[in-house]
Amino acid sequence: MTWDNQPPAMPPQPPSPPAPPVPASGWTPAPMPPSWGSAAPVAPTTPDAPIPVTDAWGGAPTPPPDRGTNSSGPRRSNPFLRAVVTLVVVVGLFGLGFGIRSLIDNNKTTVVRSSNASGQVTTTAVTIDPGSEPIAYVAAMVSPSVVQIETGDGVGSGVAYDTDLFITNAHVVGTAQTVTVRDSDGTAVKGQVLGADTGTDIAVVRAAGLQAPPAKLANEKPQVGQIAVAVGSPYGLDQTVTSGIVSAVNRPVPNAKSVVINMIQTDASINPGNSGGALANRNAEIMGINSSIYSQTGENTGIGFAIPISTAKRVADQLAAGKTVARAGLGLSGPSTTPSGSAGAYVQSVTSGGAADKAGIKSGDLIVAVDGVQVGSFDELRGMASGYSPGDKVVVEINRDGKVLNVDVTLGTLK
Repeated sequence: MTWDNQPPAMPPQPPSPPAPPVPASGWTPAPMPPSWGSAAPVAPTTPDAPIPVTDAWGGAPTPPPDRGTNSSGPRRSNPFLRAVVTLVVVVGLFGLGFGIRSLIDNNKTTVVRSSNASGQVTTTAVTIDPGSEPIAYVAAMVSPSVVQIETGDGVGSGVAYDTDLFITNAHVVGTAQTVTVRDSDGTAVKGQVLGADTGTDIAVVRAAGLQAPPAKLANEKPQVGQIAVAVGSPYGLDQTVTSGIVSAVNRPVPNAKSVVINMIQTDASINPGNSGGALANRNAEIMGINSSIYSQTGENTGIGFAIPISTAKRVADQLAAGKTVARAGLGLSGPSTTPSGSAGAYVQSVTSGGAADKAGIKSGDLIVAVDGVQVGSFDELRGMASGYSPGDKVVVEINRDGKVLNVDVTLGTLK
């Protein structure tokens, strides 16, 4: 609409009434069991079904600005002046477009492949500089690989890691044999649950016919302080992206099965429905599968946990192959804290004929590292086992009577 002719002046409008508040009850996530601490374990996040969003926009629209009247009467347009202005605008837009195109051509672009409803693959150039906009870059690259997983009990997330194969959490699929898998374009198909391991909280779903390219998995271990981007379906809100940092690594977290897993801790917002989704680094590589949160209310408090992708992928490969997941063990026991108060895992007893016994580890030894990774407590040592399989060979560094020894150990099977 143009304003060549002056509209009649509008009377002053009364102020718009304040928008009614959004009911809080609709956004309260399901309560969670008591938060883990010295004794109680962290329970996995329970996926919630989608929750409708209440419209909170209220009040009358703001009227157009009142233009001052001309005492000589209505203002008339000048054809010659209008032609000149139009020519200037066209030339200006042409120059602006040329300048923008030059910037695009001179910058690196990320090519994202997608598919439309007819199945034709299209290519869209996304001009996102990973250096200046790392979160936007990660979101563009990772989101197509993240799906929503729906069961009769609620909604969770999943990550494509191979052709037609998706990693998710065991607590997302529950006891279901089939689930609905929905990709980023909204296409939904039936998926088959190939297997679930409640000990590591990992499950695998096979679903064909989706435009969900396998995500790139990280090879390097995450570092404290690096960027962390979570993608999933909190409260059923698919393709939601949140970001933060890696708050801690090798955080031992016991689950409902009393199995300790050394998790990636992050302050990226993770809520019910994020479970099974991606935690990515700034290179758009998946470094973890979101699994649980620390909370006394059931809501995000800035402390979430993701299963390291090395653990998740190892378990997923076994489940996809129809195998039973076996957990590795050293065959020893010890207290949560060392008698001297020093860091490490104190060996209180050794199982006869077990892996530690065969390697020569003795009661009273202090395990301070495994494969070069420092061990701060016995719980950390237990959590490290989730990253290995029976038969793997590791180097265990121990302190025995003040002497540091390196012992080669072939891991056994945790009974």
